[in-house]
Formats: sequence, structure tokens, C-alpha cells
Amino acid sequence: MDNSRPELLSLLPDELVSLMASLGEPGYRARQLFEGLHRGLSPDEITNIGNATKAKLRAAASYHLPEVRRKLVSKLDGTIKYLFGLADGNCIESVLMIYRHGNSICVSTQVGCRMGCAFCASTIGGMVRNLTPGEILGQVIAARLDSGERISNIVLMGIGEPLDNYDNVIKFLHLVNHEYGLNIGYRHISLSTCGLVDKIRRLRGEGLPITLSVSLHAADDKQRSRIMPVNRRWSIAELLDACREYYRSGPGRRISFEYVLIPGLNDSPADANRLADLLNSHLRADGPMPIHVNLIPQNRVNGRELASPDARAADPRAFAAVLDRRGIRATLRRRLGADINASCGQLRRESAE
Repeated sequence: MDNSRPELLSLLPDELVSLMASLGEPGYRARQLFEGLHRGLSPDEITNIGNATKAKLRAAASYHLPEVRRKLVSKLDGTIKYLFGLADGNCIESVLMIYRHGNSICVSTQVGCRMGCAFCASTIGGMVRNLTPGEILGQVIAARLDSGERISNIVLMGIGEPLDNYDNVIKFLHLVNHEYGLNIGYRHISLSTCGLVDKIRRLRGEGLPITLSVSLHAADDKQRSRIMPVNRRWSIAELLDACREYYRSGPGRRISFEYVLIPGLNDSPADANRLADLLNSHLRADGPMPIHVNLIPQNRVNGRELASPDARAADPRAFAAVLDRRGIRATLRRRLGADINASCGQLRRESAE
């Protein structure tokens, strides 16, 4: 990847105006370029830009759309899992989920991850580098081009911790929301975090009405610290305080909690009651607040077995019923792409082996 030249897909319209001015080109070329790039056209394919201008762009800036290295399509529900190649040879994953009410894409924000969560394949091998705003955006554009499907929702829940790549992720959000581009509304975007409390508080000040999705996975610090090293830096109480502040900071600030059900570790009705006690006491201490928990059956990850071999999974419906009785909305996540192992991280690992 050429870091010496600006990456076109990472530039907002006003930045493209400045670039065009430096090339002696009129400002209106910036909008033509921005619109063409976000339709999936390379600079050379944009017909309303002349050849002389294209030559200047090739010399002054870089352009690369993620390349489809491998594609798996579920025969069960049409979910598409992509292994994308980047300009520097690294690979990332994205998952396109097909719904009747609108298609969603789960995108990666880093190559690898340094968070070390014990149930996650993405963190095996550690952190390689952050993705640029254009590389995050490029996943949406490339998946739309390849599939022919309109994408109306985005989930930042692929490889990497989005808030660990804070500045690039925020710029991506502005890019994908821009009216001249894909124009995907902030309320159709969900950002998943393992709980970087300082970045949640920073995100609160951005004024973006996106949904914050917090990976919780345990109801006490001892258990959560065992499976999520981030909890050794910020306790559950600190995390939930930041979540409550985020919700109360403005309209449209929704929060959901992710909870992976690990057999014999955190999936009993008693665990559900402990979770309800925790959420109700911290999040509703100063007034009503809607609480939604996504229950996720644990995916099998090679080298990441948490449950003992003889542990039997409890009925997740019983877990959900306890939360519902305690005033907490709970849904059991439907496992999409089960026949293609659509959870992120493992396809990239296979490609590197």
C-alpha cells in the first residue's frame, strides 16, 4: 500500500476539492469523482472526467478497491462471506446478510485484533494494522458490486475492534453517510465494541445517532476478565456507566448488548438472573432505559474451546425468558450462513495457513 499518496476512497468531498485545486482542476470535478468512486468506478472508468485529469490523478493519488479472493454463498439463506484482498496483500473478511426488510453487511475495521477475547477467531495471531477509511468503505462498495444487492444497513462487527481504530472509523461513518455517496443513514449503522470505555465517552461527543452494540458476555468481573482481557482495564461497572451516559446524551442513541452463551460457563438461568440484576441496577439507576440483549450461541472456533468437553448447553430460550420476565428484551440471534461458517476470522486464518 502506497502511504505517500492520498487514498481517493478515504477522502471526503471537501478534501477532494483541495486535491483537485492542487492539480489545477476546478472544484466541481471533486463531486464527479466522489460520486463515481462510491458507485464502484475506478477513476479511469468515470466518463465525465477527461483523460488529462485522470492522468494527473494516477500520479497524485492512489486507488484500490478490495479484491474478492474467496466467496462462500450459503445454500440455506443466501448469506455471502467474502475474503477480500487489500493492496498490501493482507486479507480481511466481510459478510453480506440477505433479509427481506433490507440487506446488511458486516465489515472489518482492522487486519487482526489485539483485544484477545477468548471466544473470537479474529484475535488469533494478534494485530497487524488498522484499515483506512477507504478500505472499510471499499468492503461495502465491493460487496454491492459483486452481489448486485442493495445494501441498506452496516454492522461494524467483523475483524478488529472498531474503537481501537477510532479516527479512521469515524471518517468512514462520515463517508458512507454522505449524500453524494452511498447515503446510508446513521440509524442504519451499528458499531460493536468489546468495551473501550474512554472511546465510548469520546464517541458520545461525535453527535452520531448510531447504535452502540456492547460485547458483555458475563455478569461479573471475575468471569468477564477471564474471557475478555479488556475487563482488566475497565470494570463492568465503568463500562455500564459509560453506556448509560451514551444513551442519555441524545436522541437516537440506542444500545444493545451481545452475550455469547458458553455451555457450562455463563448460560444457566442463574446466570440470566445475575445479568438482569446487573443491567437493571446500573442502567436504570437514574431513570427508565430500554435494554436489549442479543443472545448468541457460541460458534466453534479451532483453538478456542472454552466449554469443558462434557458441558451441555442450556436451553437459550430459558435464558431469554428469565431476562424477559425481568423487563429486559432478549432475542436469540438467528445463525445465518451456518453452512459456510459465517462468523468472522476463520476464513482469513485458513488463507494464511
